[in-house]
Amino acid sequence: MIYYETSNWLNENTLNYDRTFNGEHHVDVVAGFTMQDNKYQYHGMSANQLPNESLGLNGLSQGVPQPISSYFAEWSAASFLGRVNYSFRDKYLFTASIRDDGSSKFQKSNQWSLFPSGALAWRIAGEPFMKNLTWISDAKIRGSWGLTGNNRVSEYATYSSLSFPQSAYFEFGNQLVIGGIPAGLASQDLKWETTAQTDLGMDLSFLKQRISLTVDYYKKITSNLLLNAALPPTTGYGSAYKNVGKTSNEGLEFSLSTNNIVKKNFSWSTSFNISFNRSKVLGLTQNQQTLTSTMSWDSFYGDPLYLAKVGLPTGQFYGYLFDGVYQYKDFNMLPNGTYTLKDDVPTNGNTRTSIQPGDVRYKDLNGDGVVNADDRTIIGRGFPVHIGGISNNFRYHGFDLNIFFQWSYGNDIFNANRLNFEDGSKFYLNQFASFENRWTPTHTNTNMPRAGGEYGYMYSTRVLEDGSYLRLKTASLSYSLPASLLKRAGLRTLRFYVSGQNLLTWTKYKGSDPEVSINYSALTPGFDYSSYPRARTIIFGANLSF
Repeated sequence: MIYYETSNWLNENTLNYDRTFNGEHHVDVVAGFTMQDNKYQYHGMSANQLPNESLGLNGLSQGVPQPISSYFAEWSAASFLGRVNYSFRDKYLFTASIRDDGSSKFQKSNQWSLFPSGALAWRIAGEPFMKNLTWISDAKIRGSWGLTGNNRVSEYATYSSLSFPQSAYFEFGNQLVIGGIPAGLASQDLKWETTAQTDLGMDLSFLKQRISLTVDYYKKITSNLLLNAALPPTTGYGSAYKNVGKTSNEGLEFSLSTNNIVKKNFSWSTSFNISFNRSKVLGLTQNQQTLTSTMSWDSFYGDPLYLAKVGLPTGQFYGYLFDGVYQYKDFNMLPNGTYTLKDDVPTNGNTRTSIQPGDVRYKDLNGDGVVNADDRTIIGRGFPVHIGGISNNFRYHGFDLNIFFQWSYGNDIFNANRLNFEDGSKFYLNQFASFENRWTPTHTNTNMPRAGGEYGYMYSTRVLEDGSYLRLKTASLSYSLPASLLKRAGLRTLRFYVSGQNLLTWTKYKGSDPEVSINYSALTPGFDYSSYPRARTIIFGANLSF
């Protein structure tokens, strides 16, 4: 029986001042102070091997008692904030804001951090020289800069910790005594992660708002990234939260809206957007040039799957280049009927006599005849080149139709499901239908390894797939009864509708859903293992009001 309790309170206090001077100057000022606290705790006891489960909690004493469990965590935050908005003749706009944020998740010397920001905008359409350009309905250029903070670490990440597992119990004086073991390393210098962002943008509309275009350029530089970084084994700890390095994200965003047809009984409008983003690692901790990240999904795979390298994009897949499978032509047959790999054929890290036809083969990049850690390289990218969407809205009399497509292009997905379900060595698991195409002595014209032929459990391009997709994300059709019929029935509105989500997807990805990733972070995108796909849903309904 475990008892859980969570409590959270938030207090916000703001003061507003809004005034217009001489009909031209408008000032809006906000000042405030906020406080927040969150507590989470659980405690209880349990037993297993209950002989009479029908008794419920009343039969708990009949089972094998387990150690009492308890946990408590608390964090709190406070912020001072202020903002000033100023506009002159609704043409020249200025905003300045500042936040002073404090978090209990850091030591006292690093609990508070200041985050200022500012923005300027010029509504060019209000200038006299724009009056003759009647085809331009509105035009504005803008720019902004600001700092934001991130404190998303565990409540006591800066403190060393002890754990009291069952394995730490020992016998003393004919009694079991609980023992504690070091579980976490203190990170006393941990501080706020900070992102500085610069934005430049332009808003244009043409032909009496029939066409609207928005263009944005941004650049974000994130410093002191908060990561649960791996530690050298000599420390005795697996990982600890650290402020690790610096990254940048730079991109362009375009949005276009058009009213294609505007008639009394028929209209058609379109909205289109596309975003390009380029990330880069600018620095790592302690002057490192590279940082690898290992996925913990399967203990058999000890090599890192991701590589962060100074000067290169984040989210790079790291591993071996798949080179098909070993065929009979790669071997010499010995008198005893066994095979040995030819001297001019690189081995995959195993001994030449133990490799068999049908085993997986990787490329020997440095040409030393042995495929090992020195042959790992960047094999793919986890982030897309661009993403976007397009939406069309149609209206005809009482009918309304909306169709929305979205896409992602240029990203790879590591389909880890195939490592388990196209392997055959784990007899207790079912296999994908594609495993039927595996290498066998009578079926050698294939790149699918034989059963149990994926030697060494190495991450490679064999299961790295193109994650690009185009998806019919939503579609909806509705019909509203005309006012003349509604009036006779004594109704204000009556609308019938049907809508669907995730209806169709066009992709080369072999997994269940190209729009999914587990254990996602800025350094580990595009990893798919037993993830739950987005459901295809269809909804019918009606809205009625009197």
